[in-house]
Amino acid sequence: MTRITRFTVPPLYQVTRELADVAAGRSAPDLVITNARILSTYTERILEDKEIWIKHGRIAAVQKAGTAKRDSGAQFYDAQGGILAPGLVDPHIHVESSMMTVCAYAEGALLNGNTTIFCDSHEIGNVADRQGIEWMLEDARHAPLNVFLTVPSTVPSTSPDLETAGGDLTPEKIGAIFDAWPEAVALGEKMDYVPVYFSETRSHAVIAEALKRGLPICGHCYGREFVAAYAAAGVTDTHEAIDRDITEDFLEGGLWIFMRAGNPSTPWHSLPEIIKVVTELGISTKRLCLCTDDRDADDLFLFGLDWCVREAARLGIPKLTAWSMGSLHPATRYHMDHEIGGLGHSRRADIVLLNDDLEVQNTWYGGQLMVENRKITPLLEEQLENRWRYPQAAYQTVKLAPQYQLVPELPKETVVANVIQVALPGITTFHKKITLEGGKSWQEHFAEHDLCFLSVVERHQGSGRVGHGLLQGFNLRSGAVASSVGHDAHNIIVAGVNEADMRLAVETIKEHSGGLVIVDQGKVEALVALPIAGLISDKRATEVRAESEHFNHLWKEKGIAIPYMGFNLLPLSVIPELRLTDRGLVAVPAMTILPLFEPTA
Repeated sequence: MTRITRFTVPPLYQVTRELADVAAGRSAPDLVITNARILSTYTERILEDKEIWIKHGRIAAVQKAGTAKRDSGAQFYDAQGGILAPGLVDPHIHVESSMMTVCAYAEGALLNGNTTIFCDSHEIGNVADRQGIEWMLEDARHAPLNVFLTVPSTVPSTSPDLETAGGDLTPEKIGAIFDAWPEAVALGEKMDYVPVYFSETRSHAVIAEALKRGLPICGHCYGREFVAAYAAAGVTDTHEAIDRDITEDFLEGGLWIFMRAGNPSTPWHSLPEIIKVVTELGISTKRLCLCTDDRDADDLFLFGLDWCVREAARLGIPKLTAWSMGSLHPATRYHMDHEIGGLGHSRRADIVLLNDDLEVQNTWYGGQLMVENRKITPLLEEQLENRWRYPQAAYQTVKLAPQYQLVPELPKETVVANVIQVALPGITTFHKKITLEGGKSWQEHFAEHDLCFLSVVERHQGSGRVGHGLLQGFNLRSGAVASSVGHDAHNIIVAGVNEADMRLAVETIKEHSGGLVIVDQGKVEALVALPIAGLISDKRATEVRAESEHFNHLWKEKGIAIPYMGFNLLPLSVIPELRLTDRGLVAVPAMTILPLFEPTA
C-alpha cells in the first residue's frame, strides 16, 4: 500500500535543503501545479497567473505561471485557471458522530477539501477509557488525513452517581496520553462547566495537565453567567457560542470562537446567530474560526467544512476571509500556521482546487492527488480499502443483563409525573409536571398528554439497571426507536409506545454490538449497525451513508419531532433542563436525581 506522508515538524535538515534548492531554481520540483490563481489566506487576496512548486509533499515556492522548466523532470498539472487554496482545517469535530472510522471519514473530508481535523474522541473514551482513545489514534495514523487529538477532558461527563459510563479519564490518564502521543495537542472540550465554575478539584486538576505542558484548552459552556470564571480557569476556545451576546462575552474574555455551522434542519446550525458579532457589532474576524462539530454520515458529504465557508460568505463574510476562517485561523489557534492553513513556502502541500463559487474540485494531501473532478482517485481508493482494523475488544462493548425491565410500573393511584418535554431544535429539553389520573392505562395517558416511554439501559457492566422516563412532544405514535449512541455515557436509549417493540429494538442493538434501530409491530424497519464500541461502523463511508440515509428517511416518515441526533442527546446531563440516564431523571444544572412519580399535593 502506498503510504501517505504526514507532518514533519520541524522539517528535516535534508528536506529543508532540497526545498531551498528547488525554490532557488537549482533543482527540479516533484510537482508543479500551474495556470492557477492563488487564494492567499495571509493577505486575503487572489494572486493571478501563478504556479506552485512542490517537493517532498511541501511547497517549495509560488512562482509566476510558466516559470518552471518543462524538461526538468517535474510532473505538471494544469489548473486551467482555477483557484488554488490551502486545505481546510476543522478545529473541532467528533469522528464518532459520523459513525465511521477515521480512515473511512477521510473520504468525505477530502471530497470537501478538508485535510486536517482536530478530533475530540470523548465518545469512545466514555465507552472504552484510554484504550478506546488509543484505538482511534492508531486508526488515525493509518488515515490519509492530518488528525490531531484534543484529549477528552470530561469522561465521565457527570458523577457516577448520575450515570454509568465505561470510561473514567482521570487527570493522571490524561497526562499519560499527552506524553505518549505527539498527536495529542490540546485538552478537549471542558464540558463540565458548572464544576469548573465552582472550582471543583478534579475539573481543575484536568485543566492543569494541559496548562503545565503549555497546551491549549478547549471549551463547551452555556450561560453568560459562567463565562468569566470559565475563562479565568484557562479555557481558550469554545464551539458552544450560540448567539451574538455570549459570543461577544467569550471574545472579550480572550477565547477563540469556533463558529459551528451545520445542516440547517438540525440543532447544530449556530452560525447565523454567532455571525452577528461581525455583521452587527463590527467585531474583527481574527479570532473566529469555522467548525463542523458533529456530522452524521450523510451530512458529512452534504455539509462539510467547505459548505460552512460558503455559508459564512452567504451570511455576509467576504469570501476570502471566510476561507481563511476555515484554514489559517484554526491553524493559528493551534500554533500550526507554520505547517498548514496557507500556501506559504515550506508548508505542507495540502491544497484544494476551487471554482469561483468556492466549490472543491480537486484535493492534494501532502502533494498527492486524492480527489480529482470531485471524485476520489485510485490512490485514495487504495487507502480506503486498506483501512486499519480495530481489535476484537472494540467489538465487545455492549453488555446487557439477562433480565431488565424497560417500562415503569403503571401507577395505580393519581400521581404527578416528572416529564421530559422536547421541542425543536432539540438540544435543550423542558421539565414538565403532569398529573396522571389513577385507573387509566398507559395508552390512555399517552393519548391524553402526548407521551411515550423513554428508557436508558446500562450497557457497560451488564448490571440490568434501567432509568425510566416519559417523553412529551416526541410524536412517536407506534413502535420504538433505539440507539447505543446515547451521549455521553453511551448507554442504550430507547423510546417507544409498547414494551415488546422496545425490547426488540434493544435486543437488535445487542445482536449487532451496537447501532441505531427503528422497530414497528415486531419488525426491524431500519438498522445502522455500529459494532465498534457501539458507536462506529466498520464499513466504507459510502455504505454507512446509504444506511444512514435510509434510517433518516424512515425517522422523518414516522413524524418524530426532533432529529435523531437530538434524540441521542436526551441522556446528556449537562444540557438543561431535564435528562434521563440509567440512574434516573437528572435535573440540570442542579445535578440531582428526581423520581419519575411524586404523590399529589
